[in-house]
Amino acid sequence: MKARYRYRIYPTDQQQQSLAQLFGCVRVVWNDALALCKQSEKKPKSAELQKIVITQAKKTEERAWLDNVSCVPLQQSVADLEIAFKNFFDYCKGKRKGRKVGYPKFKKRTSSQSARLTRRGFSRSDDGGVYLAKIGILNPIWSRELPSEPSSVTVIKDCANRYFLSFVVEVQPIQIEAKNPGIGIDLGIKTFAVMSNGEKAESPSYKKLDQKVRKLQRKLARQPHDSKRRNVTRIRIAKLHNRIADTRKDFLHKLSTKIVNENQVIVLENLNVSGMVKNRKLSRAISQQGWYEFRTFCEAK
Repeated sequence: MKARYRYRIYPTDQQQQSLAQLFGCVRVVWNDALALCKQSEKKPKSAELQKIVITQAKKTEERAWLDNVSCVPLQQSVADLEIAFKNFFDYCKGKRKGRKVGYPKFKKRTSSQSARLTRRGFSRSDDGGVYLAKIGILNPIWSRELPSEPSSVTVIKDCANRYFLSFVVEVQPIQIEAKNPGIGIDLGIKTFAVMSNGEKAESPSYKKLDQKVRKLQRKLARQPHDSKRRNVTRIRIAKLHNRIADTRKDFLHKLSTKIVNENQVIVLENLNVSGMVKNRKLSRAISQQGWYEFRTFCEAK
């Protein structure tokens, strides 16, 4: 089975400029291909889109700078758009279950940026560095070893200006003999989880961070658009959101791993979270708990 391993990186100033150029080219290719699909009566195939928005576009003066970056992430951007359309059409036809899949959207400069490279676009060195085509050698913080050679790598820049490398690798499932036959879990707000064996799991408190987010959001609403101070406030809000998300994800990973390792069967209630968050008084508290994310972690593990 495939899994993702993500590591933090700290690129130099020159590498940050090269990555910004790479993200911009990937974003432009995606937006050009999506605009072409919207204008056409019949959606063009991936090969046709790559020929128009990459090969032919490089010969024009408006898109000549696409030649300054590797062609691998540009081709993968069109391939990712093809997958996005396939998921949307499968959901409309009823072939894809789960969350609603919407029509592909245009990418924005202020959103999270990413570029995916296959084996032709990157390589690993013996000293622990990762070479990206036309970017240079990046040194990830290896918090854990990769179980196998990665088939692709995605370089990510989130809204808080943090950089990551995300590798796709093949992993072998580990069979663990659980000591308990089964357990039932009741999810809540004040107490995150109450187990059928009497144990309780308290979620971390997000109150102080949430109050800071609300204060900065009010400040952001008063600042003029396209101003430097508004952009600084936006980044501060993104950093606080990341702290909340990282704290929640760390708690959910540890709890789900413990439950999966100790029990053979896990019984969870089917909660209509999307319907419950329509309650204006409880929507923020419900969203911060991450019930659906916890269920996803348990199912995956």
